[in-house]
Amino acid sequence: MNLQAWSYTTSAQLTLRGWHSPPSGKPVLHFLHGNGFCGRVYTPLLQLLSADFDLWLCDIQGHGDSDAGTRFLGWNRNGELAIEAFQAQREMFADVPVYAVAHSLGGVITSLMLAQYPQLFSRAVLLDPVIYTPALQMFMKSSERLRLTAFNKLASRTRARRQHWPDRQAAYAGLTGRGAFKGWSAAALWAFVENALRPAEQGGVELKCSAELEATIFSSAPNGLWRALGKVQTPLLMLYGAETFPFVIKSAALWRQRNSLVTTEQVRGGHCFMQQYPEPTAQRVREYLLAARD
Repeated sequence: MNLQAWSYTTSAQLTLRGWHSPPSGKPVLHFLHGNGFCGRVYTPLLQLLSADFDLWLCDIQGHGDSDAGTRFLGWNRNGELAIEAFQAQREMFADVPVYAVAHSLGGVITSLMLAQYPQLFSRAVLLDPVIYTPALQMFMKSSERLRLTAFNKLASRTRARRQHWPDRQAAYAGLTGRGAFKGWSAAALWAFVENALRPAEQGGVELKCSAELEATIFSSAPNGLWRALGKVQTPLLMLYGAETFPFVIKSAALWRQRNSLVTTEQVRGGHCFMQQYPEPTAQRVREYLLAARD
């Protein structure tokens, strides 16, 4: 998969970085990653999709090689900055359709983009977006305002996670079958080890996205989430894993009920099903997006 690096200094004075394929006249697939990951972590999936789409991968604040800044700017602002970076360089792809695909945190940020820029994407596929139910969304925002994070076990576990390994082989061995990486294909796990780790000053390799930033994101929530979800006017497919978080399954049913443009489907696997089963995921993404041209 031939990808070229790009960088863009945003209005927030953060430089975002990512990758794009050389423009070929194919439709463009705008891809956003999950918390703690980066675009090229999904190489097995994206490799399959690159046959039918040109790729635009954006790493959000503090992920991949993008600047971390001094504080997390929030889900909504990160969405605005990602759009800013894309629109500044959009013309290289000429006048071709643009589709959105995203996972987890990136899926929620993309839903906010869809609400704010209804004409930007022709269709979208969200892969297990971590959409909080209305009650959980209210709870998360209240806890965020009051800085009550001790209850958040996911954030606590993230802060305590290992961040450094002697080398990439040791990282691969240590992550195999553990936590969020359980069930990942070998190619997907190697894509994480090769792209989400960097050389550490003290030797060895370390996570590009700090555990502290990842935990901060897990302890926060977007603003106006369900108001934005109701405003989405783009045909959208939400795929979610049979073994994902229970709130994601509940939110999928509620969003489908409230917005007639939303289609939901359950697929085999967990929250990172696209890393477990990249081939069927790519096939379904391709089918849904290219159906827009039929």
